[in-house]
Amino acid sequence: MATVGGQIMSIFNFRHWLQLSPKDLLLRLISLGLAIVLWYFIGGEDIVNKNIMIPVEVINLPRDLVISNQFKKEIEVSVSGPRSLVLDMGNLAISRQVDLSHATPGTMVIEHSNDSIAVPRGVKVLRIQPESVILSLDKLIQKQFSVNPVTSGELAPDYILKAIQMEPDSISITGPQTVLAPFDVLRTKVIDVEGLRESTQIQVPLDLDPVIVGLIGETTVTADLDISVETVQRKISNVPVEVMKNEVLQRVTPATVTITVALPKTLIRAKVDLNSLFKVTAEGEQKDKQMQVKVIPVREFTDPIRILNIEPQTVTLIEEMVQPVPDEQPPLKEDGTSKDAAEEKKSGEPSQE
Repeated sequence: MATVGGQIMSIFNFRHWLQLSPKDLLLRLISLGLAIVLWYFIGGEDIVNKNIMIPVEVINLPRDLVISNQFKKEIEVSVSGPRSLVLDMGNLAISRQVDLSHATPGTMVIEHSNDSIAVPRGVKVLRIQPESVILSLDKLIQKQFSVNPVTSGELAPDYILKAIQMEPDSISITGPQTVLAPFDVLRTKVIDVEGLRESTQIQVPLDLDPVIVGLIGETTVTADLDISVETVQRKISNVPVEVMKNEVLQRVTPATVTITVALPKTLIRAKVDLNSLFKVTAEGEQKDKQMQVKVIPVREFTDPIRILNIEPQTVTLIEEMVQPVPDEQPPLKEDGTSKDAAEEKKSGEPSQE
């Protein structure tokens, strides 16, 4: 103590200062100035207490793990120190770092100690709230989910929904295993098909659980609806086969066929004469006079008509041999003249055939 006191007294001993060399005097003056400045900014400042919010920063999380629970991302830290340092802490990007480099799947409780917060020299951590943070660590997986459409309403009468093609038809989601395990498919919000009578495309959002929304956000897909008129099968019997050759109608055997067709219900509902819908012919004459039967719609229809079967599928062309008709001679009399000629002589008039 005597030595320190002597050094202090020497500062105010002007005789001592006069004995110093110019170089030593300059160094002593610089040291004195720095001491005064340091005392002013630290020792001479008011000591204040303040509560500040500090973010929790997770570092070194293994790639195959994910934090599956919601935890408090900020903690409240009470600090004490010189006013200028405490007020400047908001600009220093101070955080509570949680190192998970050695973490394994499960639940971890991370305690917040005063030493876990890196504050500037001269500032003291008094209290941390909350005192700990709970982290649920889960295995990170990737799972493929099919997209299933949900519909409501009735199509127009006599129309059916043949198929719905989704684009995309599946979605891959990466997330915690325990979060994804309860789900097997992703469903759309309701698609209203009331009164539809033609194919269409509709943009429709997915009806997602909040935990899935947290992983992929709100998602919209395209639904391609394949709609067509409903059909029924009908047999149409005794439909004549018309074959033209050299612009002459030919005879075939059999002369009629039976055709089985798939007709739109709208056409049946209109009570159209089915026999008037088609024309049946035959083509491709073979050596044995066999010809392939062909059914031709009389006109184009809005809704498709399909030919399912023809019985029989071939017919035979009949060629009739035409015998020449000989010139008829009138009967002769005993004198070698015809009866008509004799009568013509009697009457004096020519005979009329």
